[in-house]
Amino acid sequence: MSTAPGGASPAASVRAGRPGWRGRSTAQWYCLVVGATLLLVGILGFLAEAKFDTSGGGDPGQLDGEDFLIFEVNGWHNVVHILSGAFLLLMSSRHGRARTGALAFAAIYGLVAVIGLIDGHDVLGIIPIDPADNVLHVLLAGTGLAVGLLSDRDRDHERHEARSGRFERHESTTTPRQRERAL
Repeated sequence: MSTAPGGASPAASVRAGRPGWRGRSTAQWYCLVVGATLLLVGILGFLAEAKFDTSGGGDPGQLDGEDFLIFEVNGWHNVVHILSGAFLLLMSSRHGRARTGALAFAAIYGLVAVIGLIDGHDVLGIIPIDPADNVLHVLLAGTGLAVGLLSDRDRDHERHEARSGRFERHESTTTPRQRERAL
């Protein structure tokens, strides 16, 4: 027996009232998927290389790391992946935050991509990179920028709330002019 309006089950009406996995925006999905992936890659990267050294043995100007899949990593690179993933996961809770997180992530990874493309060997002498890292950083920055700029679910939601009367004045609310007249 249904007690919810329209014959829907009570559980369905509760789910419809709050965002669930189906109610997530593109920006939220981006933050969740990319964040979880970076977090996992950062943790697994320690299996390939856990050292935090910042220069190779042969060439003092060359930073060396070990390959994890096709990407060059070291301990610092893994920590950056873990922090980046955690940041995106934390920003995924609400659409507006997810958009901001995707744009901030895109800006930072875009800068890292530019530095990596110019230097070609490392980022700031701490994080070893190779051409595969550069391609990945460009793709992550580009997709983060696209998702952050194109995801407009929050605007539609705000328009709906404005039309639904959420922001309307109630009759019990008095305006400054009404208060002035009452004196």
